[in-house]
Amino acid sequence: MPFHIVVLPGDGIGPEVTQAARQVLDAAAAHYGLALKYSERLIGGCAIDQLGTALDDATLAECQQADAVLLGAVGGPKWDDPTAPVRPEQGLLALRKGLGVFANLRPVKVHPALMEWSPLKPEKLQGVDILVVRELTGGLYFGWPKGRDVKDGRERAVDTLEYYDYEIERVLKLAFSLAKGRRKKVTSVDKANVLESSRLWRQMAAKVGAENPEVELEHVLVDTAAMRLIANPARMDVVVTENMFGDILTDEASVLAGSMGMLPSASLGQPPGGEDKGLGRSRSA
Repeated sequence: MPFHIVVLPGDGIGPEVTQAARQVLDAAAAHYGLALKYSERLIGGCAIDQLGTALDDATLAECQQADAVLLGAVGGPKWDDPTAPVRPEQGLLALRKGLGVFANLRPVKVHPALMEWSPLKPEKLQGVDILVVRELTGGLYFGWPKGRDVKDGRERAVDTLEYYDYEIERVLKLAFSLAKGRRKKVTSVDKANVLESSRLWRQMAAKVGAENPEVELEHVLVDTAAMRLIANPARMDVVVTENMFGDILTDEASVLAGSMGMLPSASLGQPPGGEDKGLGRSRSA
């Protein structure tokens, strides 16, 4: 029975990227004797133009039934208005939540032939091989309440940074599991000196770390982590952090490899009925 992959080319360079990715998938499938079946759907700006929404219910339902989702990119200058009621990024958030893909894996590895494309000195890039594990379905992007109102005659905006212990624990367990197959080091990034959510994050990191004594654990504040990514990136192995911090740090890390286009990613969830197994069947890359 063929594996069903829903292709979401999206906007901009997305269709070109997903077409190239399909060629790679077909070659890999032929090598390993696998059968693949593709279906293509809309997401992002092109979906807004044609359907009035960044991700319609039928597309999400098909993604939920598929074995995998291949995602290109969303957004572009045409839809670059943060005040618009319908925005391309809403499709991404709905897809992540709808698939339950709580962990985003983004490898940062510098290929010697491409070192000249990084703005950093070559000696800073020697030995860089980082895997960033970003929590993907919690934090500021999904917390409630959020919105804008008028209070005491002044306009006010509210976003809520919210995490439950189980949301933090499951992504940490995945990070430690991945570290065991690498250099056995986990850098947990938080802002525990200021944020209560980060203090819970650090507490859970210490708990999972104690359960995995063969893996070295270090706690690093996010501002320090941002500095170390540029000053000494080779000392990092697996970096695990919450949603917004991971979003920002992976964009920063892209300069190590040369550009955002050099950082592929996979968004993963747990298998149906599974617990703490890490890699799930619903994924987008």
